[in-house]
Amino acid sequence: MPADQYPGVHMYRRVVRAKLFIDTHYHEPINVDNIADEAYFSKFHFIRLFNSIYGKTPNQYLIAVRVEKAKELLQAEKSVSEACSSVGFESLSSFSGLFKKVTGTTPSIFLKNHQKVSMAKKDAPLKFVPGCFISNNGWDENSNFREMTD
Repeated sequence: MPADQYPGVHMYRRVVRAKLFIDTHYHEPINVDNIADEAYFSKFHFIRLFNSIYGKTPNQYLIAVRVEKAKELLQAEKSVSEACSSVGFESLSSFSGLFKKVTGTTPSIFLKNHQKVSMAKKDAPLKFVPGCFISNNGWDENSNFREMTD
């Protein structure tokens, strides 16, 4: 596709490259200056472009990626401090504050809730079968399946 036919494509590709840079290097000590350099834009022009394309600033996106990766680590039974350092936060207190701001709960409570649900699934796995699956497979008609889950 000729560049003169779609002049905005080159700029869009540079912003996408910067987003992919965040996705790849989220665990490293990067900031908006590093990310803007990756896209070959001035910092403020890059922030405006990124926000117009993705609906959040590069820093907001970086925080969201880090928190999402931290949630995955916590669900894999990693400790809060291990999750914090693995996703690129330098301070446990800033990590906890941002995690709570994004998810509505602290990382330690998130981990405890996940552990509680995991134990409940091990103790009574049939209670976690979705109702639509039960209905679609006819398990609720002429069956004692409900008795097993109560």
